[in-house]
Amino acid sequence: MKRYELLFMILSGIFLASLVIANSLVFKFFDVELPFVGLATLSVGIIPYPVTFLCTDLISELYGRKRANMVVLAGFVISLYMVIILQIGRVVPVSHLQGPEIQDHYVAVFGSSTRAIFASMVAYLAAQFIDVRVYHFWKDLTDGKHLWLRNNFSTMLSQLVDTTAVVSILFVGVWATEDIVWAIVCGYVFKILVAAVDTPFMYIGAIMGEDIIAETKRREALEGTV
Repeated sequence: MKRYELLFMILSGIFLASLVIANSLVFKFFDVELPFVGLATLSVGIIPYPVTFLCTDLISELYGRKRANMVVLAGFVISLYMVIILQIGRVVPVSHLQGPEIQDHYVAVFGSSTRAIFASMVAYLAAQFIDVRVYHFWKDLTDGKHLWLRNNFSTMLSQLVDTTAVVSILFVGVWATEDIVWAIVCGYVFKILVAAVDTPFMYIGAIMGEDIIAETKRREALEGTV
Protein backbone atom coordinates (compact mmCIF):
# COMPACT_ATOMS: atom_id res chain seq x y z
CA MET A 1 0.00 0.00 0.00
CA LYS A 2 1.33 3.41 -0.94
CA ARG A 3 2.12 5.95 1.77
CA TYR A 4 -0.58 8.22 0.35
CA GLU A 5 -3.39 5.81 1.24
CA LEU A 6 -1.70 4.35 4.32
CA LEU A 7 -1.51 7.71 6.10
CA PHE A 8 -5.12 8.46 5.18
CA MET A 9 -6.19 5.14 6.71
CA ILE A 10 -4.19 5.84 9.88
CA LEU A 11 -5.66 9.34 10.32
CA SER A 12 -9.16 8.03 9.60
CA GLY A 13 -8.68 5.17 12.07
CA ILE A 14 -7.50 7.51 14.84
CA PHE A 15 -10.43 9.82 14.08
CA LEU A 16 -13.02 7.05 14.26
CA ALA A 17 -11.49 5.40 17.33
CA SER A 18 -11.41 8.74 19.18
CA LEU A 19 -15.05 9.35 18.27
CA VAL A 20 -16.23 5.94 19.51
CA ILE A 21 -14.22 6.22 22.75
CA ALA A 22 -15.56 9.73 23.38
CA ASN A 23 -19.14 8.51 22.93
CA SER A 24 -18.56 5.56 25.27
CA LEU A 25 -17.07 7.59 28.12
CA VAL A 26 -19.29 10.67 28.02
CA PHE A 27 -21.10 9.97 31.33
CA LYS A 28 -18.10 9.73 33.63
CA PHE A 29 -16.88 13.08 34.98
CA PHE A 30 -13.73 14.25 36.72
CA ASP A 31 -12.51 17.49 38.29
CA VAL A 32 -9.42 19.33 37.06
CA GLU A 33 -7.89 22.77 37.49
CA LEU A 34 -7.98 24.79 34.25
CA PRO A 35 -6.57 28.22 33.43
CA PHE A 36 -9.17 31.03 33.43
CA VAL A 37 -11.90 28.93 35.09
CA GLY A 38 -10.26 27.24 38.08
CA LEU A 39 -11.79 23.93 39.19
CA ALA A 40 -13.64 22.44 36.21
CA THR A 41 -15.87 19.39 35.89
CA LEU A 42 -15.30 17.55 32.61
CA SER A 43 -16.52 14.38 30.95
CA VAL A 44 -13.88 11.71 30.38
CA GLY A 45 -15.15 11.60 26.80
CA ILE A 46 -13.77 15.09 26.24
CA ILE A 47 -10.19 13.77 26.44
CA PRO A 48 -10.09 11.95 23.07
CA TYR A 49 -12.69 14.10 21.31
CA PRO A 50 -10.45 17.08 20.34
CA VAL A 51 -8.24 14.58 18.52
CA THR A 52 -11.05 14.20 15.96
CA PHE A 53 -10.68 17.86 14.98
CA LEU A 54 -6.91 17.52 14.65
CA CYS A 55 -7.45 14.53 12.36
CA THR A 56 -9.99 16.29 10.13
CA ASP A 57 -7.76 19.37 9.91
CA LEU A 58 -4.81 17.20 8.91
CA ILE A 59 -6.94 15.34 6.37
CA SER A 60 -8.21 18.67 5.04
CA GLU A 61 -4.65 19.96 4.71
CA LEU A 62 -3.19 16.84 3.12
CA TYR A 63 -6.09 15.34 1.19
CA GLY A 64 -8.56 18.16 0.62
CA ARG A 65 -12.13 18.95 1.58
CA LYS A 66 -13.73 16.00 -0.20
CA ARG A 67 -11.90 13.36 1.83
CA ALA A 68 -12.37 15.28 5.07
CA ASN A 69 -16.14 15.37 4.50
CA MET A 70 -16.07 11.66 3.64
CA VAL A 71 -14.46 10.82 6.99
CA VAL A 72 -17.00 12.99 8.83
CA LEU A 73 -19.85 11.08 7.18
CA ALA A 74 -18.18 7.77 8.04
CA GLY A 75 -18.06 8.86 11.68
CA PHE A 76 -21.79 9.61 11.61
CA VAL A 77 -22.58 6.17 10.18
CA ILE A 78 -20.43 4.46 12.81
CA SER A 79 -22.14 6.42 15.61
CA LEU A 80 -25.54 5.36 14.26
CA TYR A 81 -24.37 1.76 14.06
CA MET A 82 -23.18 1.99 17.66
CA VAL A 83 -26.61 3.18 18.81
CA ILE A 84 -28.31 0.25 17.05
CA ILE A 85 -25.97 -2.36 18.54
CA LEU A 86 -26.29 -0.92 22.06
CA GLN A 87 -30.09 -1.05 21.80
CA ILE A 88 -29.98 -4.64 20.56
CA GLY A 89 -27.75 -5.50 23.51
CA ARG A 90 -30.27 -3.89 25.84
CA VAL A 91 -33.29 -5.89 24.65
CA VAL A 92 -31.82 -9.36 24.16
CA PRO A 93 -32.32 -11.56 27.24
CA VAL A 94 -29.44 -12.42 29.52
CA SER A 95 -27.97 -15.90 29.07
CA HIS A 96 -28.83 -18.63 31.57
CA LEU A 97 -25.09 -18.78 32.30
CA GLN A 98 -25.25 -15.32 33.87
CA GLY A 99 -27.22 -13.85 36.72
CA PRO A 100 -30.01 -11.26 36.17
CA GLU A 101 -27.80 -8.57 37.71
CA ILE A 102 -25.81 -8.51 34.45
CA GLN A 103 -28.76 -6.74 32.79
CA ASP A 104 -28.72 -4.11 35.53
CA HIS A 105 -24.99 -3.58 35.02
CA TYR A 106 -25.49 -3.26 31.27
CA VAL A 107 -28.24 -0.69 31.65
CA ALA A 108 -26.20 1.21 34.24
CA VAL A 109 -23.25 1.44 31.86
CA PHE A 110 -25.00 1.83 28.51
CA GLY A 111 -28.54 2.85 29.46
CA SER A 112 -27.93 6.54 28.77
CA SER A 113 -25.65 5.93 25.81
CA THR A 114 -28.40 6.36 23.22
CA ARG A 115 -29.08 9.94 24.33
CA ALA A 116 -25.35 10.57 24.64
CA ILE A 117 -24.58 9.29 21.17
CA PHE A 118 -27.57 11.13 19.68
CA ALA A 119 -26.31 14.34 21.27
CA SER A 120 -22.84 13.60 20.01
CA MET A 121 -24.11 12.87 16.48
CA VAL A 122 -26.02 16.14 16.20
CA ALA A 123 -23.18 18.20 17.65
CA TYR A 124 -20.58 16.21 15.75
CA LEU A 125 -22.13 16.67 12.31
CA ALA A 126 -22.64 20.40 12.79
CA ALA A 127 -19.21 21.00 14.31
CA GLN A 128 -17.16 18.84 11.96
CA PHE A 129 -18.72 20.23 8.78
CA ILE A 130 -18.23 23.75 10.15
CA ASP A 131 -14.62 22.87 10.96
CA VAL A 132 -13.90 21.62 7.44
CA ARG A 133 -15.72 24.52 5.79
CA VAL A 134 -14.08 27.24 7.91
CA TYR A 135 -10.67 25.58 7.56
CA HIS A 136 -10.85 25.79 3.77
CA PHE A 137 -12.34 29.28 3.90
CA TRP A 138 -9.26 30.55 5.73
CA LYS A 139 -6.97 28.47 3.55
CA ASP A 140 -8.41 30.03 0.39
CA LEU A 141 -8.48 33.51 1.92
CA THR A 142 -4.79 33.37 2.93
CA ASP A 143 -3.73 31.59 -0.27
CA GLY A 144 -2.56 28.55 1.68
CA LYS A 145 -0.45 30.56 4.13
CA HIS A 146 -0.70 30.89 7.93
CA LEU A 147 -1.49 27.28 8.80
CA TRP A 148 -1.87 28.21 12.48
CA LEU A 149 -4.65 30.65 11.59
CA ARG A 150 -6.93 28.23 9.77
CA ASN A 151 -6.19 25.42 12.22
CA ASN A 152 -7.08 27.44 15.32
CA PHE A 153 -9.90 29.60 13.94
CA SER A 154 -11.76 26.63 12.45
CA THR A 155 -11.36 24.63 15.67
CA MET A 156 -12.38 27.49 17.96
CA LEU A 157 -15.67 28.06 16.16
CA SER A 158 -16.52 24.40 15.61
CA GLN A 159 -15.68 23.46 19.20
CA LEU A 160 -17.97 26.20 20.50
CA VAL A 161 -20.83 24.81 18.41
CA ASP A 162 -20.03 21.25 19.45
CA THR A 163 -19.69 21.91 23.17
CA THR A 164 -22.86 24.01 23.37
CA ALA A 165 -24.92 21.50 21.40
CA VAL A 166 -23.80 18.30 23.12
CA VAL A 167 -24.05 19.64 26.68
CA SER A 168 -27.46 21.21 26.00
CA ILE A 169 -28.93 18.07 24.41
CA LEU A 170 -27.57 15.83 27.16
CA PHE A 171 -28.42 17.83 30.25
CA VAL A 172 -31.32 20.25 29.58
CA GLY A 173 -34.00 19.11 32.01
CA VAL A 174 -31.45 17.07 33.96
CA TRP A 175 -29.08 19.72 35.33
CA ALA A 176 -29.75 23.26 36.51
CA THR A 177 -29.17 25.98 33.91
CA GLU A 178 -26.13 27.39 35.71
CA ASP A 179 -24.56 23.92 35.80
CA ILE A 180 -25.14 23.51 32.07
CA VAL A 181 -23.58 26.90 31.32
CA TRP A 182 -20.61 26.09 33.56
CA ALA A 183 -20.13 22.72 31.83
CA ILE A 184 -20.13 24.45 28.44
CA VAL A 185 -17.56 27.01 29.60
CA CYS A 186 -15.30 24.37 31.16
CA GLY A 187 -15.54 22.06 28.16
CA TYR A 188 -14.85 24.85 25.70
CA VAL A 189 -11.82 26.14 27.61
CA PHE A 190 -10.38 22.63 27.75
CA LYS A 191 -10.90 22.10 24.01
CA ILE A 192 -9.34 25.46 23.14
CA LEU A 193 -6.28 24.62 25.24
CA VAL A 194 -5.96 21.30 23.42
CA ALA A 195 -6.38 23.07 20.07
CA ALA A 196 -3.49 25.37 20.93
CA VAL A 197 -1.33 22.40 21.89
CA ASP A 198 -2.06 20.51 18.67
CA THR A 199 -0.88 23.37 16.40
CA PRO A 200 2.74 22.08 16.30
CA PHE A 201 1.41 18.67 15.22
CA MET A 202 -0.37 20.36 12.33
CA TYR A 203 2.91 21.90 11.19
CA ILE A 204 4.76 18.60 11.57
CA GLY A 205 2.06 16.81 9.59
CA ALA A 206 2.07 19.45 6.85
CA ILE A 207 5.87 19.37 6.53
CA MET A 208 6.09 15.58 6.54
CA GLY A 209 3.16 15.36 4.15
CA GLU A 210 4.40 17.76 1.44
CA ASP A 211 4.55 14.87 -1.04
CA ILE A 212 0.97 13.93 -0.16
CA ILE A 213 -0.22 17.51 -0.68
CA ALA A 214 1.49 17.51 -4.08
CA GLU A 215 -0.14 14.18 -4.96
CA THR A 216 -3.56 15.50 -3.89
CA LYS A 217 -3.14 18.56 -6.12
CA ARG A 218 -2.12 16.31 -9.02
CA ARG A 219 -5.18 14.11 -8.57
CA GLU A 220 -7.51 17.09 -8.27
CA ALA A 221 -6.04 18.53 -11.46
CA LEU A 222 -6.61 15.24 -13.27
CA GLU A 223 -10.21 15.09 -12.01
CA GLY A 224 -10.74 18.62 -13.26
CA THR A 225 -9.67 17.65 -16.75
CA VAL A 226 -11.95 14.62 -16.97
